[in-house]
Amino acid sequence: MLTSISLAGFRGYASLAATFGPGAHLVWGPNAAGKTSLLEALVVCARGSSHRTPTDAELIRWDAPFARVDTRRELPGVDPLELDVTLVRDGPAGGRKRIRVNGVPRRATALGGLLRVVVFAPEEMLLVAGPPALRRGMLDALAAQRIPAHAADLAAYGRVLAQRNALLRAIREEHSTRDQLFPWDAKLVESGAAVLDARHRVIAELSGPLVAAHAEIASDEGSLTVTYESNVVPTTGESSRAALARRLAETADKEAWNGTTLVGPHRDDLAFRLDGRDLATFASRGQQRTAILAIKLAELDLLTAHDGRPPLLLLDDVFSELDPARRSHLVRRIAGLPQAFVTTTTLDDVDPALRAIGAAWEVVPDAALGARLVGPRAG
Repeated sequence: MLTSISLAGFRGYASLAATFGPGAHLVWGPNAAGKTSLLEALVVCARGSSHRTPTDAELIRWDAPFARVDTRRELPGVDPLELDVTLVRDGPAGGRKRIRVNGVPRRATALGGLLRVVVFAPEEMLLVAGPPALRRGMLDALAAQRIPAHAADLAAYGRVLAQRNALLRAIREEHSTRDQLFPWDAKLVESGAAVLDARHRVIAELSGPLVAAHAEIASDEGSLTVTYESNVVPTTGESSRAALARRLAETADKEAWNGTTLVGPHRDDLAFRLDGRDLATFASRGQQRTAILAIKLAELDLLTAHDGRPPLLLLDDVFSELDPARRSHLVRRIAGLPQAFVTTTTLDDVDPALRAIGAAWEVVPDAALGARLVGPRAG
């Protein structure tokens, strides 16, 4: 359970200190007040980066030289966990980042699973029909919390991919030769196969909870399934490593012509199907929203099954996107969790059953002095 958070120079907050108890926390206020930024700060401590922007400098308040987020987590029978992330401005778009776990410097890739979160935000309403990068991002965030090495493998793959693509462009422009690709191919195969194996494992683990969660919400709509759609498909008895190496060899000429890597996990996707039909092409908007809610509940169930401890649920103004029946399902789930954070523009939009059990926190915007959080335990 998250017991406290403090912010300095983060987004619209000049400073903030608050402590939290168990149960649902309802964070309300006008648009652009700082509700989403509060949840974003929790994600930064959990993952080492924002779920909203890849640019750390955007997280630093306009008049501050740095931003800092400190959180404390306490669980029965487990030593307290203190996570802090400091972002230092370094030029107009750049920045330096320092992450500490219980005072010890760590890399972002080492954070997976320490403070587990499930995020349900408005942009994820495009999860089914939006671009593949959204679905890959969802899967990788989940995999990083289930498989500690995944974040490091994914980061390594990204670095090698960038280097290999730069070399392929040089080859296309006849500034380099194809034999220079060999060492980069080996590195790409090593990290790429690890990413593929982790993704396949997590999809297999997610499938059962997804079917169950969708049946719980909309048993009359059919069976919801998810499959991993890859351009690297192993033949019988072939490993992911061997399959990726084979596909790189098969596309070598085309890659040299195009100047970019054409196969690998960066090109993969997920497909959600309802009774075998692709949701992205035939489902109504309501069916897609039901599927997305089922995905989030399945994430909760999968992470809880790992050690019996539910993750922290972060709901960013999504109740308005769901019909009354779906909201009721979500409220029942929230009521059964040790802790959850829910944002909304007005408490009137929150289900009365959730208002009855939740602690209300008002975010008061102030551009000059910074946003303030007014509630039971704000400092």
